Amino acid sequence: MAATGAGPEKLLPPTLLSFFIYNPQLGPKEGEEEKKILFYHPNEVEKNEKIRNVGLCEAIVQFTRTFSPTKPAKSLHTQKNRQFFHEPEENFWMVMVVRNPIIEKHKDGKPVYEYQEDELLDKVYSSVLQQCYSMYKLFNGTFLKAMEDGGVKVLKERLEKFFHRYLQTLHLQSCDLLDVFCGISFFPLDKMTYLKIQSFINRMEESLNIVKYTAFLYNDQLIWSGLEQDDMRILYKYLTTSLFPRHMEPELAGRDSPIRAEMPGNLQHYGRFLTGPLNLNDPEAKCRFPKIFVNTDDTYEELHLIVYKAMSAAVCFMIDASIPPTLEFCRKLDSIVGPQLTVLASDICEQYNINKRISGAEKEPQFKFIYFNHMNLAEKSTIHMRKTPSVSLASVHPDLMKILGDINSDFSRADEDEEIIVKAMSDYWVVGKKSDQRELYVILNQKNANLIEVNEEVKKLCATQFNNIFFLD
Repeated sequence: MAATGAGPEKLLPPTLLSFFIYNPQLGPKEGEEEKKILFYHPNEVEKNEKIRNVGLCEAIVQFTRTFSPTKPAKSLHTQKNRQFFHEPEENFWMVMVVRNPIIEKHKDGKPVYEYQEDELLDKVYSSVLQQCYSMYKLFNGTFLKAMEDGGVKVLKERLEKFFHRYLQTLHLQSCDLLDVFCGISFFPLDKMTYLKIQSFINRMEESLNIVKYTAFLYNDQLIWSGLEQDDMRILYKYLTTSLFPRHMEPELAGRDSPIRAEMPGNLQHYGRFLTGPLNLNDPEAKCRFPKIFVNTDDTYEELHLIVYKAMSAAVCFMIDASIPPTLEFCRKLDSIVGPQLTVLASDICEQYNINKRISGAEKEPQFKFIYFNHMNLAEKSTIHMRKTPSVSLASVHPDLMKILGDINSDFSRADEDEEIIVKAMSDYWVVGKKSDQRELYVILNQKNANLIEVNEEVKKLCATQFNNIFFLD
């Protein structure tokens, strides 16, 4: 119960307090501590405080190494905040400090703060920190590469330029199990349409012979990719949470749409570049494409990322960074890819609608689920509604999302396949199944159900939604 004279309670979500990157080898002597710091957010923090905070993290990491030399500290829990540590490359440490959620109460007219120490899930926020590095590496290459290119000065410049913008896109209050998986949503397709796409990609790679890798997406879902899985999962995250939302516009505008108004009288199509030149008829148009770095563990390839879209279909062409794309190449790509991609997008849309009619109208399911396959990174969720560009909103109570995260943490500690069933406070049942590299989490709202009935419902769900996937009973 609230105290007498107390006003309404207010929940303040978790927020980013600080984020820094350091290398203890860069300032080993006393008085040189500042040299260790490669990036620090917020920058306006006083120099001595930066040095003190970095020094404390260094001490924690070194201290925990004595107990576990191969696995140093991943996180530190305190009353007011939680610190997460990650060493993505040898001696390069990234640290993220997140303030715990707070319940603000008013007692005798004064605010009283209660820190919620157990609300944040280590695995979720450790994954967010790892993604920060993966996203940096995708666009800048490794920390070591920057040091080789121009020493500490170049690395600091690249870190400042990237993280100054990227940290603003972190929505820590809506991070959950999907951030742990960082999976890929695949578009369901029939065999014939899939073969058409495969044939289209082969033709394009032959016509545009400088293309090294291709990826094909429809409706923000992946259909085909020539990249390695780990590179594709982070590129997919960039495309679906950053690039595509920035270019949302009337995709199916009429033929006289202003999108193609500047086109000469060739075959009308809806193709356009999402990266690169805005107007192909402008002789001064800049053919600048973002660079990405893939296969950084072995061949270390630097590529130009060309993203071209027609209606709901998007295709990514990656070409070697040593070949600068010219305006002539962009025009050729537009004239070859545009018309074919437009037709293909219509075919996919038509096929998708036919399949939807056959499977029947989608009713609001009685249960919500998240499915993830570790082998191909496939992810499916009926819990999340992607309402805004970068926030994936969950349609269930945060307490239930936390239970899902706890079950996932239990799964990661055990090697065997297993099943966990939890009865939540509010008539909800939460079921987690781990079977052969696959994980399924189901939330059921059934007031008077017992364990046997819940088990039957989950079996029914597996039979309807995952009939071609083998789950151990």
